[in-house]
Amino acid sequence: MQVGAQLYTLRDYCQNERDFRESMKRVAEIGYKTVQISAIGPIPQKTVRDICDSFDLKIVLTHTPPDRVLYDTDNVIAEHDILWCKHIGIGAMPGKYLEPDWIERFAVDYLEPARKIAAAGKLFMYHNHDFEFQRFNGKYILEYLLDAFSPDELGITLDTYWVQVAGCDVEDWIERLSGRLPCVHLKDLEMISGKPYMSPVMEGNLNFPKYLKAFEKAGTEYLLVEQDDCIGSPFACLKKSYDNLKALGYS
Repeated sequence: MQVGAQLYTLRDYCQNERDFRESMKRVAEIGYKTVQISAIGPIPQKTVRDICDSFDLKIVLTHTPPDRVLYDTDNVIAEHDILWCKHIGIGAMPGKYLEPDWIERFAVDYLEPARKIAAAGKLFMYHNHDFEFQRFNGKYILEYLLDAFSPDELGITLDTYWVQVAGCDVEDWIERLSGRLPCVHLKDLEMISGKPYMSPVMEGNLNFPKYLKAFEKAGTEYLLVEQDDCIGSPFACLKKSYDNLKALGYS
């Protein structure tokens, strides 16, 4: 498994080409070899890939607006060909689907784009928050997705922090999603003044040594470090996570 950086962590530092280049330089200097493109500025795909290539950073996943995946599938695929990126992800489902009488419409809408993506040799990826562990008619929202899409049509970018916030067992869900987890998000949780905060990997309360072994068994390829909110510099947070993972034997 390779350790990568989810660039949403650095979104404020990736809004133009100059800042993006400097940020990728710093990411590579930390030791990362892979990245996820998410929430960067309007930089052409070829430029993004050339900059990443110049620092030996492989683009392994994106977060793409759901409407573009749905209505502009062919161009989205072509853009990922330029990025040399196999995994086309969305950060969450649009809010209209979060109703018991509409949740099954997600598959009705997105199954055809998912199959187009698969036919192009890529994989549609869904990133969870905590709300996917809400039950509609006794069934988790996430389970509706698993039942509607095959593993070749939908992968899950499991986010360790949000599974924990939802009150679910992270290791159990890693096992349940085995074969659907090529890319995952590593994010720790610590308590400060009685409230949960995101923290660098191994700096909080999650049992990452156990989870990492479970990810290996589940067939995970890319461990993407993400920290939506940082106390201090996000570059320092990414470095702390990388150093802690490297100490466990992952880099």
